[in-house]
Amino acid sequence: MVFFSGNEIVDIVLMTIVIGIIFMDFFKKRIMSANPFDQFSHNRFFNKQGFLNAIYIVAPAIILHEFGHKFVALAFGLSANFHAAYLWLIIGLFLKFAGAGFIFFVPAYISIAGNATALQYSAVAFAGPLVNLLMFLGILIFFKYAKHKKMLIKKNTMLMLLFAKKINLFLFIFNMLPIPMFDGFSVFRGLIQAFF
Repeated sequence: MVFFSGNEIVDIVLMTIVIGIIFMDFFKKRIMSANPFDQFSHNRFFNKQGFLNAIYIVAPAIILHEFGHKFVALAFGLSANFHAAYLWLIIGLFLKFAGAGFIFFVPAYISIAGNATALQYSAVAFAGPLVNLLMFLGILIFFKYAKHKKMLIKKNTMLMLLFAKKINLFLFIFNMLPIPMFDGFSVFRGLIQAFF
């Protein structure tokens, strides 16, 4: 069984590249490359290490969130396809290059078709934020274990995990807000329809 079409793979790759561009300056000074010569390998318009750090930290939180929706929908026999939200990605790029202090955009979404119960739709909506919650908890447990066992971890790796922990917690809380068009709204609507 093929889980991803060619169009979905292209959308995942393009969305990941744009995410790297939008957030590359955020990680530029915070996480340095292990290679000391990398600091001279970028210009003021493109920071390779910041771009890669953004992809390593931000893209998995977004992609795996959407995969949560997709795979739960598929498990219920629904059709589910990953799409890059190109208009929103352009808005994100515009805000980044305009120097906005806060960048709000929706990088991707899953289109779902088919018949399911209200409870199943609620589960599909909750699956994305649940992935972010599990990633947050996984990193939290890792930090506790690493501290307890006094594991030697590179400073950059710890910083990357710290950022990933914060981003996943933010995505969980933000997506669970009961506001129309947010996952939380669909979760609570489905639960209300199922039980009341």
